[in-house]
Amino acid sequence: MNTFIDFITFKDPNVLYVVLGMLLINSSSALIGTFAFLRKRALIGDAVAHALLPGLCLGFMFSGEKNVTYLMIGAFASGWLATYAIDLIVNRSKVKQDAAIGIVLSSFFGLGIVLLTFIQKNAAGQHSGLNTFLFGQAAAINKSEIIAFAIILVLIVIALVLFYKAFVIVAFNKDFAHSVGLPVRFIEFLITSLTVLAIAAGIQALGVILMSALIVTPGAAARLWTHKLRLILVLAVCFSIFSGIGGAYVSYANSGMPTGPWVVVILSVFMFGSILIAPQKGMISRWRRARGNRKKILHENILKAIYQWHESQKLHESLSVKLKTADLISVRKFDTSDLLNGLNQLMRKDFVLRDGESYILTESGKKESRRIVRLHRLWEQYLLKRTTIDTDHVHSGAEVIEHIISPELEKELEKELGITGIPEEDY
Repeated sequence: MNTFIDFITFKDPNVLYVVLGMLLINSSSALIGTFAFLRKRALIGDAVAHALLPGLCLGFMFSGEKNVTYLMIGAFASGWLATYAIDLIVNRSKVKQDAAIGIVLSSFFGLGIVLLTFIQKNAAGQHSGLNTFLFGQAAAINKSEIIAFAIILVLIVIALVLFYKAFVIVAFNKDFAHSVGLPVRFIEFLITSLTVLAIAAGIQALGVILMSALIVTPGAAARLWTHKLRLILVLAVCFSIFSGIGGAYVSYANSGMPTGPWVVVILSVFMFGSILIAPQKGMISRWRRARGNRKKILHENILKAIYQWHESQKLHESLSVKLKTADLISVRKFDTSDLLNGLNQLMRKDFVLRDGESYILTESGKKESRRIVRLHRLWEQYLLKRTTIDTDHVHSGAEVIEHIISPELEKELEKELGITGIPEEDY
């Protein structure tokens, strides 16, 4: 507990720089990285992160010291060159984008390692600290870097405020952006430039190897929770900031523990947690919906089978005969255990009553049974009268659609076909 209090009160002055650095870096990466993710250019972030290394080395070689300005300029130029190289390879050859990314990533990273080795063999470069850019070292963040990170975040926020609508249109539909006269090439240039800047800022803390996670993961996790872009941006920033602060705390509480990997681990927890429990797109939510749909289809098929049995006996006006499971199986091939489970669930819904081994519809069950049969046959009639589908194919289509026809669509079908009540024809 004392460690946590010391951390949040910044007892160690260096902790303040680390926390501020992570706040600025993570916010920048989440904001602009979300648009990279939405543009389906997430993997390019990984290539850019690796491609920054030769630019950092050249910046150091030019300045002779670890000067933030020169390092940022070198990293930005190298990152942009890598992005241009990927687009050039894709547009001027038959090489696909994933292969182009791999080619550029490995080429630039290899060149960076060569330059880094050359620098470290010289007396001036032995204590350059450039090796920290490989895996990141958040503890090395200083005041001048904080200022640089803040400037980058301000630039990204200003760009989002000024060009938000243009960013959104280009991210989701570039062809539409062209059609309405937006300067698409300029917008893409701006997004790419800001992405490179955000990555250049982040490699101090996470390194070139892990930095791509900070670009891709926050937006990907947030996208699972909502369709609203503004909320996606807010959630992405929250996930990213919490991961940054959490990683900084773990590193502070455990001496010698690196910050960057823990930031990525915590961010991954958010990602996999979102995959599992997100309300609409999460695996659990999707499983529950699928389970509910299967139950709904089973219930409606049982009610339809009850109606069809009565209809075969010319008793469909009353729907009052007590049926056994064998009667229903004679109409439709149910699995016996599924049928029994479905009948028990229909009893709990007050659609069916049980009398010994027989079952009979309640008044609400009769109403629901007629509704399902009516929807099925309405759709069959629509397919027959408004499409060119053969008679022997309309039944299978209606079997699927009947379970999702809304009351509004039902009224439209009635109006379109001029049919009231339940059509007698069953195909």
